[in-house]
Amino acid sequence: MKHKLLTVRLVFFHRCLPVFGKSLSLSLSLRGRAAMESPSSAASRVDFYGFLDRMRRPAAAGLFRSIKSFLASLSPDEPSAEDDGARVQAFYAAMEAAFREHPLWASATHQEIDHALEGIEKYIMTKLFDRNFAASAEDAAANAEASERIGLLQRFVRPQHLDIPKVLHNEASWLLAVKELQKINSFKSPRDKLLCVMSCCQVINNLLLNVSMSNDRTPSGADEFLPILIYITIKANPPHLHSNLKFVQLFRRETKLVSEVEYYLTNLISAKMFIVNVDGRSLSMEENEFQMHMETAKLGTQICAASLSSPQGSATSTRGLQKQTDTEGSRFPFMDSETESLTAAEVKQLHGLYRQVVTRYTSLSKALRKLSIDEDQLLASVDADS
Repeated sequence: MKHKLLTVRLVFFHRCLPVFGKSLSLSLSLRGRAAMESPSSAASRVDFYGFLDRMRRPAAAGLFRSIKSFLASLSPDEPSAEDDGARVQAFYAAMEAAFREHPLWASATHQEIDHALEGIEKYIMTKLFDRNFAASAEDAAANAEASERIGLLQRFVRPQHLDIPKVLHNEASWLLAVKELQKINSFKSPRDKLLCVMSCCQVINNLLLNVSMSNDRTPSGADEFLPILIYITIKANPPHLHSNLKFVQLFRRETKLVSEVEYYLTNLISAKMFIVNVDGRSLSMEENEFQMHMETAKLGTQICAASLSSPQGSATSTRGLQKQTDTEGSRFPFMDSETESLTAAEVKQLHGLYRQVVTRYTSLSKALRKLSIDEDQLLASVDADS
């Protein structure tokens, strides 16, 4: 597993590892400043609305015409995210120069100029989102491939398959990281999507830092960060993962894809590529065992799909069975009956119901065994729920 991860990192991290490889400087620097800003935070909204308010002023009419003219120039062309990305990056640079020379920003600080550029990015990319996000057949196929593969891996991959030390197992932190990563598809601007990635990675980094401090361990580095991020990505299965990463890479201002931001984004790209190309050796198991897990996972997916699409009353449809029994008057028509009071016809009906239950239980047990689900554990969970 670790050799595979190092191979992946060598491709992507040739610039990042010398800076970040074996230290927790990222965590320390992040903890030393304000908490990571949320895309939906009040501060974020104020910055954007402040930008829009300034752009509505008569003095900004020339800048606004430049923006509208740029958007219109893209419309006649066939959509190409790569081509649009290059043109958008050039427009960001041109607008930065225009802002610095404009009277409205003549005495602006560097931060105020930066806020204006963030506003430009959000405005433009919200307008261009439908044109460039998951717009090609290749992107749709890559999204489907990643989502399907992650869906299968979710069924059997556990932390030990990624060599994650037990001391780093923390379901609460992992769940928080999962929720942050799943938000990535809720936003349209590259910056907001990237903030979701940053928030997810910050949760992981804080976990590594807290564990190293409380257990007097050597500070964790990429060898422990990346496996956890891979596991979080598998658990999250964020929608349109390929397109979200591509969108951020192409349309986030290049000057912002540096330092820890670049490191975190590169890690997530590596995690995605690891997942798409994963094999048995990558998960510390024999290849035939890996293929068996994948096949049983596919079977489980097919069973779930068949259950959801089956007609009412089907043995695989819990909802249909519930509705059928409810329309007969009761889910358990003989639960309150005394044995002596049953008629011959009712005994015959009860025997038929018994045969249905046994048949369904036997079929379900076979399917669960193929999915490597322990029957005793399943029954225990059912008893707990009831």
